[in-house]
Amino acid sequence: MKQAVLVIIKPDGVLKGQVGTIFMKFAQIDLEMIALKIVRPTREKIEEHYRHLKGHKFYEDLISYFMGKYHNVHKLPAIIFYGEKAIQKCRKIAGKTNPEEANPGTIRGACGRITTKGIFENVVHVSSDKSEAKREIKLWFEPEEIPIPLYRSKVKKIDAYKKKVWA
Repeated sequence: MKQAVLVIIKPDGVLKGQVGTIFMKFAQIDLEMIALKIVRPTREKIEEHYRHLKGHKFYEDLISYFMGKYHNVHKLPAIIFYGEKAIQKCRKIAGKTNPEEANPGTIRGACGRITTKGIFENVVHVSSDKSEAKREIKLWFEPEEIPIPLYRSKVKKIDAYKKKVWA
């Protein structure tokens, strides 16, 4: 069965110029890239993204890290891959969360590190399972940004809607 997975290249991956390398690694697996955009993470969005980690001692550092505080990077590539076993394939190529435990042939093993503060600079986020992928994709992407109907959506009329257009 086909599934979708969210991949976000984190600030350390962008700062280190690893975006191309990361894309090349994901290109080696048989998946379709169905959406790609540059996101500017807000604290609220990151808190929602990592809500399951709230209360852990590393939570605030994780929020600051993802917001680009440590790397001065505030725009991140967000990608949706789609295909058979997409989550498992992407998590395998990403490697273990702890870069020191990740196989050197994986993205995190090759590009990640642990800082002296103990922060895992693990270069990429990859959805952990099908329900998390759905939640995360809906958090970071709007339905019209995805060219195939992944999840149910509806048309909603919004009064006084303003949209930025080209001058």
